[in-house]
Amino acid sequence: MRPELILWDWNGTLLDDVALCVDALNRLLAHYGYPQRYDRDQYRVIFGFPVQEYYVRAGFDFSRHSFDALANRFMEDYIPASASCPLMSGAKQTLDAFSAAGLHQVILSASPITTLQRQVEERDVTRYFDHLLGLGDIYAKSKVALGLAYLQEAGFDPSRAVMIGDTTHDFEVAQALGVHCVLQSGGHQPPEILHRTGAVVVPGLPEAADFILRSVGDNV
Repeated sequence: MRPELILWDWNGTLLDDVALCVDALNRLLAHYGYPQRYDRDQYRVIFGFPVQEYYVRAGFDFSRHSFDALANRFMEDYIPASASCPLMSGAKQTLDAFSAAGLHQVILSASPITTLQRQVEERDVTRYFDHLLGLGDIYAKSKVALGLAYLQEAGFDPSRAVMIGDTTHDFEVAQALGVHCVLQSGGHQPPEILHRTGAVVVPGLPEAADFILRSVGDNV
């Protein structure tokens, strides 16, 4: 039996914001006087959660500049610029495929909820989702509590839900929720890092849909 619920990550999974995040990171480094710069491949190797640890890997010194100051500055740059970010290749095709199959779809994001709502509305895809679940601040600490509360309140069996994401953190969230996980490798982390989780890794969203829609729930 196929899953009933798709739990979507947003940034880097449905929203193609990787190039913007690379540029915003480099602008943040320049603003605070750090000499290092990153290209897309280098960024995808160092990116991860918690965000504080990613900032340390990028070379920020919290004794010089607080994480709060850095995070606020990043979001001041990122949020207005994100209006130009497209959906990931194949996103609408995939959303349509799940909708046609009768699956419920929910976004579970580490983005602030107001940012998530605006970004989804800007791309005219709100109609695909039962709910948009985002965090209450900009620090992207955890999606687990949000996901657990939603599964309980909506009455979904975790064994019939699949998380689609683009990072090892999405796999960790899926594990904590007790749901299946499929990772697509076109987002914020490269396939060699994603494969370390043991999750199913696919190159893009259409491949994720193909795998999920043909799979028995226990094998997702």
